[in-house]
Amino acid sequence: MSAGVELDHITVRFGDFTAVDNATLDIKGGEFFSFLGPSGCGKTTILRTVSGFLEPSEGRVRIGGQDMAGIGPNKRPTALIFQNLALFPLMSVAENISYGLRVRGAGKAERRRKADELLDLIALPGQGDKLVSELSGGQKQRVAIARALAVEPKVLLLDEPLSALDLKLRQHMRAELRAIQQKVGITFIYITHDQGEALTMSDRIAVMSDGVIQQVGDGKAVYDQPQTAFVASFVGENNPFPGTITRAENGYAVIETAFGPLRGRNPQGLAAGSRGILFVRPESLQLGQGSADATLSSTVTNVAFEGHMTHVYLNGQAKKEIIVTVGRLGGAAIPAPHTTTPISYDAELGLILPEGMLARE
Repeated sequence: MSAGVELDHITVRFGDFTAVDNATLDIKGGEFFSFLGPSGCGKTTILRTVSGFLEPSEGRVRIGGQDMAGIGPNKRPTALIFQNLALFPLMSVAENISYGLRVRGAGKAERRRKADELLDLIALPGQGDKLVSELSGGQKQRVAIARALAVEPKVLLLDEPLSALDLKLRQHMRAELRAIQQKVGITFIYITHDQGEALTMSDRIAVMSDGVIQQVGDGKAVYDQPQTAFVASFVGENNPFPGTITRAENGYAVIETAFGPLRGRNPQGLAAGSRGILFVRPESLQLGQGSADATLSSTVTNVAFEGHMTHVYLNGQAKKEIIVTVGRLGGAAIPAPHTTTPISYDAELGLILPEGMLARE
């Protein structure tokens, strides 16, 4: 059985430092929900507050509608998986999985039955008698998940559990973790700084910066419709063109930049005279004039071939490069470094947002 999690104006302070600032959020039961942000943004502090290892300075945490004030970690309907997994290397796989049941006084037969059931769930049937030290990194990851699920939590909390794995294994485990969550149907709250993990696994994502939840939405919404300059620059690659709005009409605006006037969508209705930033994704830029309705020109500084795509880097503003991404089937000729080329885009693919803090490189 799953349970929803409600954060009601949660603030967490450590002395004069505010780690989480007035976070309000309603996570639905059975949802795969991710907190995404850079190191130090407050996402792990939220996880520790939900699990009961920290008490909020202000606000309330409710799980399944019950106020968690004064209820310790061992009494909450949650289980927590840490980055380092904390498996017992000299115990068997089955003993690791059933450890929480042993602590709760379950008998040997019940512990083994549950371990075997979970080994089937994580696609390691018949591996219960192996030592954890004999397992691969991905298998250890699955055992840690099974151990957390053995105590039948209503909410599973995961603190960057894939960060120690290599890229290919991490990508494989994303799919496995999502499949496990869909099978068991309980609420997963996942902490990560990896946008790929958040976008591919989550029903919804909360993007955080400096203790503040900047935006909540599904992956497509936070990627295609960012609401702040931070979200636009943190979630995926983006090209920022800061400037001043000179004209605004019919949902679009013209912004005067170092590259001249450029046009884009204006969803927040910024008025003429306002400072703003035009964002254009690398995949939305074209090399050459093409049929696009906005064009600028710049000098190529580097070309990086990445197999399925090529990244072309050009001189930008304030020492930040412009990136154009060309797919293998894009058909565009790739210019050589130190040559000047026009780049263009359709105005509907440009997004103008209020001037604000960008994600740090």
